[in-house]
Amino acid sequence: MATNEELHAQRMKRIHDAVALKEPDRVPIIGWGTQTFFAMDAGYTVAECIYDYEKAKDAIRKFLAHYEPDAGCVLGTAFEGQGQILDLLQPTTLLWAGMAGREMDPNGVHQFLEFELLEDDELHELADNFNGCFLTKVLPRAFKCMEPMKHFNLDDTMNMTMGSSPVAGLMAALSNPEVKQMIETLQKAQELQEAFNGQMFAFLGEVEGMGFPVMTGPPTFCSYDFYSDYLRGTMSTSQDLYENPEYLKAFMDHHVQIILDRIAAMPPLPGRMCFMPMHKGMDGFLSTEHYGEFYWPYLMKIVNAWIDAGAIPYVYTEACYDGRVEFLKQLPPGKCIVHFEESKDIEMLKREVGATNCISGIYPARLLVTGTKQQVVDEAKRIMDVFAPGGGYVFDFDGGVYDAKRENVEALFECIKDYGKY
Repeated sequence: MATNEELHAQRMKRIHDAVALKEPDRVPIIGWGTQTFFAMDAGYTVAECIYDYEKAKDAIRKFLAHYEPDAGCVLGTAFEGQGQILDLLQPTTLLWAGMAGREMDPNGVHQFLEFELLEDDELHELADNFNGCFLTKVLPRAFKCMEPMKHFNLDDTMNMTMGSSPVAGLMAALSNPEVKQMIETLQKAQELQEAFNGQMFAFLGEVEGMGFPVMTGPPTFCSYDFYSDYLRGTMSTSQDLYENPEYLKAFMDHHVQIILDRIAAMPPLPGRMCFMPMHKGMDGFLSTEHYGEFYWPYLMKIVNAWIDAGAIPYVYTEACYDGRVEFLKQLPPGKCIVHFEESKDIEMLKREVGATNCISGIYPARLLVTGTKQQVVDEAKRIMDVFAPGGGYVFDFDGGVYDAKRENVEALFECIKDYGKY
């Protein structure tokens, strides 16, 4: 019987062989998309795991031991153990199970709320004073606890006369009772964050010791997605493509450089995956011309930076991406995993994208709720028949797995481990 160390090496090699477009011993199972399933499968509510990382860790241990995927899970992917931190920060763009003041299903998955954090007439501030605009406009609107930042006027610090003038504005702001309360709240949140980080890293080592390689590196947002998700919203961003393209580009140039500098400053991540969710690049959201000008060049800079750091970019496309295949074919060969949520022609994806990079996704997670065991298995075989031949395929779901039937998940994993052998 293989030791945990040997199992770890086997699983890591299985995934790396697939990324390198080789045939491993069988199709590897990533299964990051389990999301809230492992909590409910272990008998906990999602809310319990968000507010108690001991319960979350217990649920993850049970999931790994029972289903034996090829990649381990860590705390925090669905805010496990971070409920108290969220309560203090009070994000305005997020709903989560167990939060106070909202009627949320205790097993509901978190939801992001999108709205304009910057108005049309404030775009020039983002271009003229990036950091000041984020500190005094964006953060106070994104987090209720940060609302007192509106009292700061950072332009006052530019009054470089003698004496106290350069810091007079800061002194006044820091003396404000609301600001003092904000600082105390942030200090409490930081203490909780440090405790969570300690738990997260210790548990990461535990999962590795169980024989499951933790493949996840830091997630990275494409600059266009960040602008659309967190600053302007989908509709206003689409408008900016035509009416304010100079502000959009100025932001993305600044944002992508921040990401590149951050990656360069990090320790190398050899063989680890970096999750890159691509929220707004799907067919129909952007024209081919706009995608090629505003989306793809910035994404490629981040992809190349992660590759230079030794990591594996997990290019996570969402919705239908059939119309972007010519762009995806430009990804460095044998270096990425390209995830697909849906497609009208998966044979085309295998032929065009799979020729140069590993493919994942497509499997409909909802089938684990609505389907029979036979339907679950048949669909897995259908997808593997297309993507698995010749290697270059890792199994993952089209999205998150939530209230799935245990017998269906068991049948699915058993099928992949048997039918997916080379």
